[in-house]
Amino acid sequence: MTILKSRQERQKIKKIEKGLNDYFELITAYSPAFKTYNGGIYEMELTRAAIHTFAQHCSKLKPEVKGAGNTLMNRRLQFKPNPMMDTKKYIYRLATMDMCNNNAFIAPLYDKYYQKIEGFYPLHPEKCQLKIVDGKLWLVFELEPGNKTAIEFEKCGRINQFQNRDELFGATNNALSSTLELMNAQNQAINEAVRNSSAIKFLAKLGMSLQDDDIQDEQKRFTKLNLSGNKSGVMVIDAKYADVKQLQSNQFTIDDKQMALIRENVFDYFGVSENIIQNKYSSEEWNAYYEGKIEPFALEMSLVHTDMLFTEREIAFGNEVVFTANRLQYLSPSEKLSTATQLMDRGVISLNDAREMFNMPPVDGGDTRYIRKEYVDVYETVNEESEETTNDSEQQDEE
Repeated sequence: MTILKSRQERQKIKKIEKGLNDYFELITAYSPAFKTYNGGIYEMELTRAAIHTFAQHCSKLKPEVKGAGNTLMNRRLQFKPNPMMDTKKYIYRLATMDMCNNNAFIAPLYDKYYQKIEGFYPLHPEKCQLKIVDGKLWLVFELEPGNKTAIEFEKCGRINQFQNRDELFGATNNALSSTLELMNAQNQAINEAVRNSSAIKFLAKLGMSLQDDDIQDEQKRFTKLNLSGNKSGVMVIDAKYADVKQLQSNQFTIDDKQMALIRENVFDYFGVSENIIQNKYSSEEWNAYYEGKIEPFALEMSLVHTDMLFTEREIAFGNEVVFTANRLQYLSPSEKLSTATQLMDRGVISLNDAREMFNMPPVDGGDTRYIRKEYVDVYETVNEESEETTNDSEQQDEE
């Protein structure tokens, strides 16, 4: 698989790298706006948990390439979209980049003749640049240090969120900066409180006047005698000291209500709940999370991959890529049993579909769907009643 074109296209890429037309834009969505700690939005514990939860659930989406003649691409997209990643890693990385940067790019992988797409590769926005050469927009990216290549921007897939001012890219995460500042300040306060609590501080008043050197010597003697290695817990002082008092340092920390508000701000920003993060959700909570967060991402993934893989004519003939999830697997055992019974009786699902809900393997002949025999077509019933009415009327006329 390759991303490059012919020698002519390679020459164009060399032109791009020389920086023609003086147009250059670095996509720095991941450059952390919050700079009082090392790292960006992915480096905080709570925000990473929210991002990981979203990416982990999205990675369970099942891609399917519909249309005739797409068997090979369907298999590749379902198992190994590129030589470096399986499908779970591929979707997980795209979801993570989208949440961290509000942007993610996908490069198509072509065959050696550059005629057919054979796979997809996710590109990190931090390693991408946009340049215009001869009036055409190109995406220059770096797959490994020192190895740059480029491709027409229109051929790349683009996933983003929080799109407002820019026509191409999502906004930054500056809206969360104040919350991250509070989280960082709280962590620092807790660490400082732990360090201070382990140190015993005293104010000792000497009962006599001493020279500076003598005061320092007495301070060292007092510390060694009473604070260093004193396992008895009893402090002993002599007549040199008029008074000794222990100092109590009160460290400021955010109370539970304020900390809960900070956590709620993070949950609101990422559209997740504490039960979802801690895997304690009910089927109702899961359905709400799926419809609010995962389904929009799955829809965008479907549209982006369809646009990359097929022309407008091919799409008109039913070719498309869809990313779906089996939401029935998240029901409780009793809900699964009730759902399987109701849907199987009405021919909506097959036996193998029902077995999949319980994580059971398929069986031979299990793809046939059945309905209960007392169910009949409503139109057939109406026609039979109409015929009976007509026959009764004709019989009465004869009599």
